[in-house]
Amino acid sequence: MDDSIKETLIDIVGRQNFTDSLIDLVSYSNDASDHYHRPEAAVWPASTEHISRILIIANKHCFPVIPRGAGTGLAGAAVPVYGGLVLDMCRMNRILDIRIADRLAVVQPGVVYNDLKKALAPYDFFFPPDPASGNVCTLGGNVATNAGGIRGAKYGVTKDYVMKLEVVLPNGLVMQTGSNCMKSASGYDLTRLFVGSEGTLGIITEITLKINPKPMAFKTGLALFSSLRDAGRAVSDIMHSGIIPSVLEVLDENTIKVLQDHSSVNLPDVTAIILVETDGYTRAETSFQMEKVIEIFRKNSAADVQIADSIEEADELWRIRKSISSIVAQIRPNNVSEDVAVPISMVPNLLTGISKIVRNHGLPFVVFGHAGDGNLHPKIMYDRSDPDQVKQLREVVTEIFKLTCDLGGTLSGEHGIGLAKAPYMTLEHDQTAIDVMHDIKRLFDPNNILNPGKMGLEV
Repeated sequence: MDDSIKETLIDIVGRQNFTDSLIDLVSYSNDASDHYHRPEAAVWPASTEHISRILIIANKHCFPVIPRGAGTGLAGAAVPVYGGLVLDMCRMNRILDIRIADRLAVVQPGVVYNDLKKALAPYDFFFPPDPASGNVCTLGGNVATNAGGIRGAKYGVTKDYVMKLEVVLPNGLVMQTGSNCMKSASGYDLTRLFVGSEGTLGIITEITLKINPKPMAFKTGLALFSSLRDAGRAVSDIMHSGIIPSVLEVLDENTIKVLQDHSSVNLPDVTAIILVETDGYTRAETSFQMEKVIEIFRKNSAADVQIADSIEEADELWRIRKSISSIVAQIRPNNVSEDVAVPISMVPNLLTGISKIVRNHGLPFVVFGHAGDGNLHPKIMYDRSDPDQVKQLREVVTEIFKLTCDLGGTLSGEHGIGLAKAPYMTLEHDQTAIDVMHDIKRLFDPNNILNPGKMGLEV
């Protein structure tokens, strides 16, 4: 990227919204994954027009453009692997409209998840996906990666709530997809195409989200198990029992040990813990659901079942669950956090299979995650400066992905493919599907300027 291009970018966004200083570029060289590469410049666009003009220049001169939210992604989707220009979307952060009568909210991509949550609270409405990084992650990033969270078992993931998008295409054209209606069967579903596309097809500049009335009653509990398989069977039995908990999370014994050693929480020495929440609009409704869940726990040999006595106690359980990743990251200099998912009936096999694979390689690890929708997070710790540990890590990750796909699963339930999983796409997708993905990328972005290197979609 030569100086004349940089001056053009400054003309578009203003000098105060452009940087090529080393300290900024180092900051933009990574996200929350284990991948790094420095860009050549970064800008803070303030409007759709800014982004359109930037993409026209990028398409003409064929330099990479990498959209970035808060950098909380765990698959390397925001890493500028070929250099180029980072588009930091943080200043497009306005909530444009909240229309309770239509059950929708209109936001810019830089809006932080928790800011929308706070804005909806006075109306007793909420945006159901609940990512662990909700206090910092942006809604644009959530849409780009189809983010999920702990409430996925009952409420689904981001794609289930995106109604309409404004998108800037690589040639600078601005496109509207979807509608403000609760349902639409009008033409190809272009909205779904962009959700989860990781910034490889267009830059999202406005998002219309479906919002829900907030449940008024909650009940939270946990069950202790001496066997991973028993815990997995309990999850499977609950999810076809007719009861759908709002949250159903599993922690393996290594996760429990880490929390015992590195937090103030007092947890027993067991092989697995399942955290569960039921919700509804009356206490009777949530209590009925919880009683059924408890029956299934006991049927599957739960050593103990405990119910939170207060809202504060329940909130503490969820705070601890959401802090696991940051606590675990302290154990070794580097870690890889995966998010494989399988059909719910295969959760017992995935839990025990992951544990066996990583133990065989001798690396420290934890397994936790959203068991209610089959989405588990094996987090493996290692030291990148040790070649043997790097080799072991690659073998572990490959074996986990193979196991997952053999069980009918997917490489990513919510983190996306990015750089981390790009080499493994053929484990899940047949060659025809891969070819169609390449064709779509080539159609939208023939010069390969948008987030190149991600999802294995080189053109």
